[in-house]
Amino acid sequence: MVTYRSPREWERMREAGRVVARILRDVRAAAEPGVPLTELEAVASRTLKEHHATSPFLHYKPAWAPYPYPANICVSVNEVVVHGIPDGRVLLDGDLVTVDCGARLGGYCGDAAVSFMVGTSDEAGARLVETTRAALEQAIAQAVPGNRLGDVSSAVEETARNAGYGIADGSGGHGIGTEMHEDPPVPNTGRRGRGMRLREGLTIAIEPLVTESGRDATVTLADGWSVATRDGSRAAHFEHTIAITGDGPVVLTAL
Repeated sequence: MVTYRSPREWERMREAGRVVARILRDVRAAAEPGVPLTELEAVASRTLKEHHATSPFLHYKPAWAPYPYPANICVSVNEVVVHGIPDGRVLLDGDLVTVDCGARLGGYCGDAAVSFMVGTSDEAGARLVETTRAALEQAIAQAVPGNRLGDVSSAVEETARNAGYGIADGSGGHGIGTEMHEDPPVPNTGRRGRGMRLREGLTIAIEPLVTESGRDATVTLADGWSVATRDGSRAAHFEHTIAITGDGPVVLTAL
């Protein structure tokens, strides 16, 4: 069931979203060559505690998962597309890193992700990151009353595929509000003019997951959570939580 939120609820989601934005800022600042992924998790934990928020990721267990997620954030490196667990791996110069995080505050959730290069940035990696960020921006621009969900999905797909990239199989965003994952699903592939009509009050997370090789196939790794490109190519991932309003889309997970 799709739930539509009031302006008062948008503001409560905005408060949670600001915590998410601060986590992403703090973790990105700490992500340098030689830093273990566990330190990024510790940074996120401190920021959550500072703002009296909790992570909807920690202990989350969907039906397909072999065990509850063990961390506050996901940290996915290079070929890992999503759900990477922040373990003792040490960041290397030139790694492409995605940090995905959520926050729950006052009964409402925010969810966002960012990809970036650690240390030295290569041209191909920078282009992948920039294209994925642009796919998110193009999709957000389509999230206006009267458009359809397919307009949002198509904007992601067209931006990625026109640049020669792939879309991770089955990837996409979701509704969000008092729970991190709500209806409707927001696929990263679709056709313009198709799908449910967008209405004021809908709050969704849009999240392009783009693969460098142009191939879509993914595989779940041995930890049961991390999803990687099947061919070992790199991937990037950007996400924002937004509210659809009469004045256009409003990003709820920005500083």
